[in-house]
Amino acid sequence: MKTITRCIGSVLGMTVAALMWSTSAGASSHMDAPLITLDDSANTTDVYAFVTESDGTRYLSTALGVYPFEEPGIGPNAYQFDDNVRYEIHVALGDDVAAGRRTVTYRFDFETRFLAPDSILQSYLAPVSVNESATDPSDLYPGLNRVQTYRVTQIDHRSKKRRPTVLGSGVVPPNNQGRVTPLYNQGDDGENPAKPGVASAADLDVYTRAAIAELDRGHRAFAGQRDDGFYADIQAIFDLLAFRTGDDRFDSQGGFNIHTLALQIPLEELGGEMQNIGVYATTSRRRMSVLRTHSDRNEGSFVQVARQGNPLFCEGFVGIVDKDRYNRTQPTQDAKLFSDYARTPQLAAAVNGLLGVNPPVQETGREDLVGIFIPDVIKVDLSTGPARLAGGGSDDADNPDDSGFSRLSVFGGDELSSALTGGMVAGGWPNGRRFGDDVVDIAVSALLGGSADGIDNVNANDIAFNKVFPYAATPLNGRRHEHH
Repeated sequence: MKTITRCIGSVLGMTVAALMWSTSAGASSHMDAPLITLDDSANTTDVYAFVTESDGTRYLSTALGVYPFEEPGIGPNAYQFDDNVRYEIHVALGDDVAAGRRTVTYRFDFETRFLAPDSILQSYLAPVSVNESATDPSDLYPGLNRVQTYRVTQIDHRSKKRRPTVLGSGVVPPNNQGRVTPLYNQGDDGENPAKPGVASAADLDVYTRAAIAELDRGHRAFAGQRDDGFYADIQAIFDLLAFRTGDDRFDSQGGFNIHTLALQIPLEELGGEMQNIGVYATTSRRRMSVLRTHSDRNEGSFVQVARQGNPLFCEGFVGIVDKDRYNRTQPTQDAKLFSDYARTPQLAAAVNGLLGVNPPVQETGREDLVGIFIPDVIKVDLSTGPARLAGGGSDDADNPDDSGFSRLSVFGGDELSSALTGGMVAGGWPNGRRFGDDVVDIAVSALLGGSADGIDNVNANDIAFNKVFPYAATPLNGRRHEHH
């Protein structure tokens, strides 16, 4: 039997892991770090973290997106979470926030199997329905051939033993192929576009609603395909800031799906609401992959291959020479390795040189940006009221978002009262990050020191978000969708 072994890191113990395994490397949002283009399923796109309340319980609602630029309805294979990737959402508490040190980790591990392995129909054997009374995960979505389940494990790093605690498990719903997954789409008709977001859990499409897992100690989880909620003209940004104007709009992520992991954590599980916390996420792979004729095997300890905190830091601030290093390191090292990228942002010089901003953007001594990005964890004030949300379900079709919501966060007057400080804090990023936050316009506003409303001429997502868990929008229909 032929066996080929590829090892991350040499037998001498050298720590150049990701450079030695061509199919897994560092990543951040979408396609910014060079090596991550080879490992889509481990490529992190965006992290979200914000305060919500449901049925009298206050939560830290978090989400991690992976697998960028999923063309809806692709076949014969289908996008999925990778059983060989460890997906983790980390929460920093107390002194760990400023240090960039994880306090509690929530780990998602996946397992995939086929109910009819001899079939040529890899994903669907028939139009997929929902059996909400099913006790076996294999029976939840009749018509689905590829069944993917996951286990959520909590690791408390304050404990000397650090014994993992399994919180529960869930089932991944089908991707939105089209006619075979009609219940995702308007009128439950696979020929129609995907359903827009809703404001009530009862109004969620039945595939999504059935996939919400109730875990131990009040945690709730979801993992599945969703619309890519990042909206911006990234093409123009990297085309020398040649932004479009008027009716000419180009949402670079418009029309694409991703895979999203969402987790609600009761605030009482984190020690209550009178605190600031930090959130970031990572993906990891086994140190060694053994390729064999009949089956592959992954061995050894896990090695981090991707990291994601605040939006845009790795893309817009970190230099090429350090992008892959960023993804192999922890936020605890950010002050030493990456703070100068925030303190002296090259993006400021680019804005001055290419756009001729007057007065010019401050290019050095940007301690305000250091405060946002270093360490690169999303900071969230848990003492505020629930975040205002973007999304559907409103009677006002022209303004479906919550009253007071602004995609520009604090730069649009969207603020929340903090019981912790007695003052006002941003309603969205950089105080947490919500679905609907226009992070490009917010980041440029922070860079300029004032509002940069509509800088990239893309001011909304291509489909309305949900105002209830899992918040991310319905995955776009493979049979009926548009790009850009």
